[in-house]
Amino acid sequence: MRDWQIDLMNRLYARRADGRLRHRTALIGMPRKNGKSALAAGIALFGLAFGPRGGEVFSAAGDKEQARIVFSTTKQMVEMEPQFSGMFKTYRDAIELPATGSVYRVLSAEAYTKEGLNPHLVIFDEVHVQPNRELWDVMALASGARREPMMVGITTAGVKTDSSGADSTCYQLYQHGMRVASGEVDDPGFFMAWWGAPEGAVHTDPAVWHSSNPGFDDIVSREDFESAVLRTPESEFRTKRLNQWVSTAQAWLPGGSWEACESSETAIPDGAEVVLGFDGSFNNDSTALVVVTCPQGEEAPHIDVVAAWEKPQGTGNDWAVPILDVEAEIKAACRRWQVREIVCDPYRWARTYQVLEDEGLPVVEYPQSPARMVPATQRFYEAVMNKTITHSGDQRLARHLGNCVIRTDNRGSRITKDAKNSPRKIDLAVSAVMALDRACQEPELAPTPQFFSWADL
Repeated sequence: MRDWQIDLMNRLYARRADGRLRHRTALIGMPRKNGKSALAAGIALFGLAFGPRGGEVFSAAGDKEQARIVFSTTKQMVEMEPQFSGMFKTYRDAIELPATGSVYRVLSAEAYTKEGLNPHLVIFDEVHVQPNRELWDVMALASGARREPMMVGITTAGVKTDSSGADSTCYQLYQHGMRVASGEVDDPGFFMAWWGAPEGAVHTDPAVWHSSNPGFDDIVSREDFESAVLRTPESEFRTKRLNQWVSTAQAWLPGGSWEACESSETAIPDGAEVVLGFDGSFNNDSTALVVVTCPQGEEAPHIDVVAAWEKPQGTGNDWAVPILDVEAEIKAACRRWQVREIVCDPYRWARTYQVLEDEGLPVVEYPQSPARMVPATQRFYEAVMNKTITHSGDQRLARHLGNCVIRTDNRGSRITKDAKNSPRKIDLAVSAVMALDRACQEPELAPTPQFFSWADL
């Protein structure tokens, strides 16, 4: 095994203080030809040999032939090692360990046939081809009775959306892993290792090939890349050889452009003149509150997230945004800064806007019409590309911006989701666009004393 493979296995099989395995679910992503199948086969064989008595190991994939790839590699390992000949019994679609009564089998893709299984280890090959979450969730629930179950997805990247326009199963898991890595979500049972090129990387650059492929110039040859880049469509090369996610829609901000504006050490001082951008929903969506400083002399506007409320994953349809908490955050922001405007779309939040206005706060309605959003979208894009704004590096805002695509019609271009029913949120992005637009223009409201003001503290 290579050093990077040993390190990966040590992390995958990390243990808690009580000696039990730390992780129950794992997503391992790397470009093609880096030895994924052999690695998955080793994990499967290890799980069969050292798992519990009566253990069940399964290979699953989008179809049975795909699942058989890892199984066939495992079977070859057994047949090529003389020491294993008396330990395992091999069959067409199964490997048995008679000493413990454990078995390793290949599964077809039909989820409805998997009820009643009791796996302690599931190897999911090429998770990105799963048409929906059904099989993944069935296998996850099936292992609930095991003391140390593990489900390992090994995959390359793919498209972000499935045929229904929702996030693909693999992209959902990837996003969850990124939230865990950033500290946004606390899920110690989830493990993700991901090799891939950053957004905006030059796909013809050998340095990018090397950084994206842990087995580059070893398991996979440089000559193979030099040939493939000449005959493979760019999107396919980026997905399969650089492990980058692709979208069927056109992304709004070029890769790396938002990150280039980060100034995490910059903080908005109390009493600064700012504009608040608010984009809200009531249920099954998200609500966002963003602050943007008004330009002062040569200083560039600075953007930060005040608060965000997003439906937690796995929550039922009865979840609703905590309206009183939202109102409290807006009022607290008005006590902290000199708020010139609270910019908001009045849709569904008329009561809150009325409450804020009744308390003397400077609410400005900002309907998200093409007349407003087209120039605001252009202003924000130019500011990012020209690096005439800074931001705090908030990962939630970066994620929402990354979910934005451009919609262009006879009224111009403006940001939107990549699909009407897409679960990916863009509310923080919309709030930032609205707030920057108003921060860079003359106030719509005449200055009036605020009921809540920094000076009154």
